[in-house]
Amino acid sequence: MSESSEYVPPKVWTWTKPSGGRFANINRPISGATHEKELPVGRHPLQLYSLGTPNGVKVTVMLEELLALGHTGAEYDAWLIKIGEGDQFGSGFVAINPNSKIPALLDRSGPKPIRVFETGAILVYLAEKFGVFLPTEPGARAECLSWLFWQMGSTPYVGGGFGHFYAYAPVKIEYAIDRFAMETKRLLDVLDKQLADNQYVAGDVYTIADMAVWPWYGGLVKFGQYGAAEFLAVHEYKNVVRWADAIGARPAVQRGRMVNRLQGEPSSQLHERHDASDFTTKTQDKVVAAE
Repeated sequence: MSESSEYVPPKVWTWTKPSGGRFANINRPISGATHEKELPVGRHPLQLYSLGTPNGVKVTVMLEELLALGHTGAEYDAWLIKIGEGDQFGSGFVAINPNSKIPALLDRSGPKPIRVFETGAILVYLAEKFGVFLPTEPGARAECLSWLFWQMGSTPYVGGGFGHFYAYAPVKIEYAIDRFAMETKRLLDVLDKQLADNQYVAGDVYTIADMAVWPWYGGLVKFGQYGAAEFLAVHEYKNVVRWADAIGARPAVQRGRMVNRLQGEPSSQLHERHDASDFTTKTQDKVVAAE
């Protein structure tokens, strides 16, 4: 009888070996700080600790949109958190986000600093603080929040599911890739049908729902996220492509996508943002250094 290679789960799972894959060095089944490290604090009311991943981009886009509207209280320092090196497990970061995920926000504008973590919570917090990008009419507000939380609930299938098994897992598992490719395409179809009758995700007004959804689903259809554009046939979702182009053309979105970015052309990367002039001076310096 031939020996079966099928994995049989033990009665109780224990952490006996590295998980493998691209992020094996930071994956672990416990929470909390691994080392003492204070976070830097800049001069602005809002302190953001992040990385230019889709989740990080949501918040920097929101902050740049607020500044574009003239909300000077939204000035912020964006500090780089290198998750591949474990910065998110430093004691200072864990104090702001016990879940050790970027981004994390500290609002120092009041008498006592306020921590906010999880991107949906940060977007709602900022929208309510400044009174924009979240409708106040009950029906429109409910629609916006529904799509915001649709993104929060659906994207783990895209990133942790499809993206992980298609691009990062140490072995290609047909069942896992098929399972999450199917779900990712279903989600793209949900969004495409919503955008067939609406200019923006939650209706005819640009909201935090667009800011949350665009970095992920816009990334799939416009930026070749996970190198999977052809595999997922993203060109089929014409309404998503139209919407992604429109959002991507906004100057504040273009700036927000640059902040804490470590990939792409040097001119598209602004590792840390402490002043609006950094978009010009620091990116130019990086281009000269790269030449």
